[in-house]
Amino acid sequence: MSEIFHRPKINLTRTLPIPNAYTLALDGEYSNIAFNEERAPANKGKWRSDVFKAAESKPMDLEIGTGAGDHFAHYAYQNPDRLLVGLELKYKPLIQSIRRATKGGSKNAAIARYHAFNIDELFIEGELNNVFIHFPDPWTSPKKPKNRVVNVRILDLLYNMQRPGSYIDFKTDSRVYFLWALDEIKQSKYKVVRQTLNLHQSEWQSENFMTGFEKIFTKQGIEINYIRLLKE
Repeated sequence: MSEIFHRPKINLTRTLPIPNAYTLALDGEYSNIAFNEERAPANKGKWRSDVFKAAESKPMDLEIGTGAGDHFAHYAYQNPDRLLVGLELKYKPLIQSIRRATKGGSKNAAIARYHAFNIDELFIEGELNNVFIHFPDPWTSPKKPKNRVVNVRILDLLYNMQRPGSYIDFKTDSRVYFLWALDEIKQSKYKVVRQTLNLHQSEWQSENFMTGFEKIFTKQGIEINYIRLLKE
């Protein structure tokens, strides 16, 4: 793939002038399952073996943008037979996510501070199973669509990283972002197996886990856009 794409840079944890409880927890209390931006790439191709001490056949899923970790912790707890890696940039929600999972008794979750646009630095081909992208920043400014994580370049990367039979679940409250993403999805290799502009009035509502953001949006009467993409 051409390297014309601009790789975002993020501040390094070790260079922060004033560490706080969350940055200290990242490289301290949770350092064996929470990885800063410098340590995370060392796990590429070795998440199962080195981080989880699991067999290569074990399903390993990814959540891009865990937020405060409502879905992240719930999914890890409800699926002890699967592994789960989360990506989050902000320190507080990152630690909240892994803390929620471990306090719930989960031993199958890990998290990394990393930008999703550089995801190919974290995983090799065929390393992932299902991927969850819930309520990412919609970047609705006319000049900002290039910052949206559901784009054809990221979809191509994820397609190669996923094992056959895996899927991507994408939810957003932004109709503008969703319709824009549909055009990107059409250019990808994925097969659309679920799609709705109103998840809570769809046939998939009963199996949906509502995140904190989702509860706020629905109380405001905002419809939730949802799509599932399958790698056959």
